[in-house]
Amino acid sequence: MRVETIVQRHRAALFAVAAIAPLVVCAGLAVVRESIATATVALVLVLVVVAAAATGVRLAGLVAALSSGLWFDFFLTKPYASFKITDRNDIEAAALLLLVGAAVTELALWGRRQQARASSRAGYLDGVFGTADVVALQQRSPRVLTAHVSRQIVKILEIDACRFEPVGGPSRSSVSLNHDGSVTQLGRPVNVDRDGLPTDDLIALDAQQGGASHGRFLLTSSTRIVRPSLEQRRVVVLLADQVGATLASV
Repeated sequence: MRVETIVQRHRAALFAVAAIAPLVVCAGLAVVRESIATATVALVLVLVVVAAAATGVRLAGLVAALSSGLWFDFFLTKPYASFKITDRNDIEAAALLLLVGAAVTELALWGRRQQARASSRAGYLDGVFGTADVVALQQRSPRVLTAHVSRQIVKILEIDACRFEPVGGPSRSSVSLNHDGSVTQLGRPVNVDRDGLPTDDLIALDAQQGGASHGRFLLTSSTRIVRPSLEQRRVVVLLADQVGATLASV
């Protein structure tokens, strides 16, 4: 099971931990508060915030940052066991802790997004190179290649299904995934980023070579709305073109 799935299923528990962990840490540090520097305490609490933000849930990181500021005030600033702060340095430390906690949360989320994008790109390239390997093997039948590419298209676009239809097949479709990655329905452009792929008809993707079609992939996205990026759509067009080039040489 993916980490993201586990986090989504246990969001309430995550928020509870994000709120309670700073309390436990501050209560523990209060035992040695006379011998530990304020800066050290702040760094320890920032680590707690980073751990919460690393889950990929912004609110968890912010909850941890707010909880850290409150319990830092309660346990580690004078007057102790009170949410009042009388020392200017402690006020600055508490404010900085909240600001740094919020900033660290955003940085952690930005890092996760970049990692996710890099992983997606790697997956797309794996699909292209995997298909290139199939072509290089001079497969026994074009059906091996088209079946392989169909699976890659489903994976990359996160759609329901995909199948290949030779030239002259009986299927009809009002939706086209074009060579530049754009999508049109009845000749009108579809805003995929906003509306997602059409769910009311098959989506046709031609396998072309030299401007000639050598069949087409029929994509099904009917059970839910998906919004593949232009990069994802261009990758599947490239896969389809690989099929077109292979079929043109058969």
